[in-house]
Amino acid sequence: MTERIDAPEILCTDLVRIYAAEGVEVQALQGLNLRVDKGEMVAIVGASGSGKSTLLGILSGLDRPSAGTAVVAGANLLALSRAQRVAYRRRTVGFVWQQTGRNLLPYLTAAENIAMARSVAKTPRNAVDEDALLELLEIGHCRDRTPAQMSGGEQQRAAIAVALTNSPRVLLADEPTGELDEATSAEVLEAMRGVNAELGITTLIVTHDPTVSEHVRRTVQIRDGRTSTEVLRRTEQHESGDERVIAEEFAVIDRVGRLQLPQDYVNSLELRERVRLALEPDHLTVWPGHEQEQHGGEEERR
Repeated sequence: MTERIDAPEILCTDLVRIYAAEGVEVQALQGLNLRVDKGEMVAIVGASGSGKSTLLGILSGLDRPSAGTAVVAGANLLALSRAQRVAYRRRTVGFVWQQTGRNLLPYLTAAENIAMARSVAKTPRNAVDEDALLELLEIGHCRDRTPAQMSGGEQQRAAIAVALTNSPRVLLADEPTGELDEATSAEVLEAMRGVNAELGITTLIVTHDPTVSEHVRRTVQIRDGRTSTEVLRRTEQHESGDERVIAEEFAVIDRVGRLQLPQDYVNSLELRERVRLALEPDHLTVWPGHEQEQHGGEEERR
């Protein structure tokens, strides 16, 4: 597969994943679309059961989609053989789990965990500098400590160092701050942002914690197995020199024109069953459908 220079690092198109058990089918992903460009750091947020962990399982090569396309760093995940899938997990992606026990071997030090990961990934010894990785994550002092001798935040930063051992093009993290307090979570997320900026590794964080979005420029909301909205953040500087962060929310439209309105908008306006639309020269307006019925009745009475 020839990869275009401007190709996104992650591209999912109409992604579907169906699980079947005891004659019952559950559609975890229902035509999800996602694009992440090279070097981006993106948070995927959503409620439990929204499909975000299923998406991460597919992108990591641990699961296969039922339909659609998923391409990561030029690799078509639907077309990989078993051997190619193993090579993909060893060389293309790094993964950080929520649970420390899945990231680090408890009887090895931080440096030894990195060395073990290097051996499994068959990464050349001179390609990985354990000390440099640990210093990048600001835990050089944990080099000779086992996980039990580290704090929760240090353990997760050590896990990130291990995930970087194979020099991946994409770093995937599943609820990396799920077991940490707010202050420690912020430290871990800032460490991930530092890695993203320093190494340019495309980073995708899956979480149910909305505060994670404060540490990234782009947040993608998943609802009912589809991408529903995106929030983009940018920094503006006033003439006085003060800076402020501007956040804009966008609804995602799929190829057939479907979109999901933010749930708080739906609740606030009591939108249900149907809504009234009006096309203006440069925008679209949406009103509650029951207002249309009320207005129609008023017009008839006139």
